[in-house]
Amino acid sequence: METVQSISETIHGIIMNYGPRLIGAIITLIVGMWIISILTKGIRKRFEKKEMDPSLRNFLNSMIRILLKLMLWISVIGMLGVEMTSFIAILGSVGFAIGMALSGTLQNFAGGVMILLFKPFKTGDFLEAQGYMGTVSEIQLFNTILKTPDNKTIIIPNGGLSTGSMVNFSTEKQRRVDFVFGIGYGDDVDKAKQVLMKIIEADSRILKDPAPFIAVTELADSSVNLVVRVWAEAADYWGIHFDLIENVYKAFDKEGLNIPFPQMDVHIQK
Repeated sequence: METVQSISETIHGIIMNYGPRLIGAIITLIVGMWIISILTKGIRKRFEKKEMDPSLRNFLNSMIRILLKLMLWISVIGMLGVEMTSFIAILGSVGFAIGMALSGTLQNFAGGVMILLFKPFKTGDFLEAQGYMGTVSEIQLFNTILKTPDNKTIIIPNGGLSTGSMVNFSTEKQRRVDFVFGIGYGDDVDKAKQVLMKIIEADSRILKDPAPFIAVTELADSSVNLVVRVWAEAADYWGIHFDLIENVYKAFDKEGLNIPFPQMDVHIQK
């Protein structure tokens, strides 16, 4: 009987000591989760009104929700009488160990945050970075995915991408297309310029302003080289590049202008 009475008193003492704390912690957890849900919905709507980038909006909303829940759980554990100093110390040690193990991953994560915040490029831009060229198909927190012109998928970690050099070909609406065409020594330079200008004027994709530029750029070993610079909309860049080369070749041949190939004169002395 004494044993049963002792157990009963122990249970009664536990209920009296921890019951109110447990009930209070449960109520705090339920109310806190409800408040966090309302807050995150309000924050998400505010982000949507500001027309924030969807990737950045989802990331920030998730981070805020995680931080609020972490703070709530720490408060609930403290209400149950757990020594928070020891708990936070253990949590910090675990976090440090995980951080050391995932240092590269965390660097990529930080790079993804920087890319989403400062937006050096966006989905659909054509980039040259980390030795690769392609169109950005997706920006993730840890990686950026490129599609090459021949439809290969390139996955680049955001750590190096956020700290390294890159060329964004899609930032400006207009681009300059540069060419170098060679004619033979003895050919009429003025005639060559006229033929080039006629080809340029016949292409409606080439902009009038800025005006096209044609000039002799080099007296090379086997040719007189002329530089041609024209401006176009970014979307027309490659079409103009390939078409103009073909049209110049045909026009030079028709007008009797030589496109010399590299050659060397060898004199043999007895």
